[in-house]
Amino acid sequence: MARLLSPEGCPWDREQTLESLRPYVIEEAHEVVDAIDRRDLPHLREELGDLLLQIVFQSALAEREGETDRFHIDDVIQGICEKLVRRHPHVFGDEHAADSSAVLARWEELKAKEKAGRGVLDGVPVAMSALLRAQRVGEKAAHLALDWPDAEGPRRKLDEEIAELDEALRAGDREWIEAELGDILFTVTSIARKHNLDAEAALRRTIDTFARRVGHFEGTLRARDIDPRGLSAEQLDVLWNDAKEALRRGGA
Repeated sequence: MARLLSPEGCPWDREQTLESLRPYVIEEAHEVVDAIDRRDLPHLREELGDLLLQIVFQSALAEREGETDRFHIDDVIQGICEKLVRRHPHVFGDEHAADSSAVLARWEELKAKEKAGRGVLDGVPVAMSALLRAQRVGEKAAHLALDWPDAEGPRRKLDEEIAELDEALRAGDREWIEAELGDILFTVTSIARKHNLDAEAALRRTIDTFARRVGHFEGTLRARDIDPRGLSAEQLDVLWNDAKEALRRGGA
């Protein structure tokens, strides 16, 4: 990277800034997630390398562009090493952790001390996907007792929010409808959190399943030379259910 950013290096690399690389950091992180979801280890190895490049690149630019805040890649690595030691006193110190729950509780306690004076939500990136951010915000707010005592709480809240959405729909008020949809989605992430599920992963799985069914459905239409606009709702349902059944049996 030092060679690429040198006067004899790459013109494109030398023109980059911390801000210009932002989309690539996000893109590479998503590609890592895709490889994990597919359990494609060779691809994961490649994508982790691409993500690592972004870390090295950002660090090199910070070293070049920074004034008093400049840092080197070694500082990045040293910082995370020190944090891991601090946050694992049951490994690197003389504390004891009975189970993973105790580890997480102690982690949050130590984190709160390190970030004293900051709000509990300050560490949740605004750039996160809305669904993931909602779940993280709920997790953080729970540390202030802003949470239901059990999983039944958000489930009952969901019924309440759906009733309010129905009211907004009857009124035909778009701004109200949007607000109620947001409330429903936020409540759904709380249900996921209470059941130790990842709302983002759950939605990705459903989208992937739907996409496969659409592909099968589309293939059937092409094979039979059918225009779906000429089909009745009942006929569409038959073809859609055929796609679901075929994929359930492992069909292409």
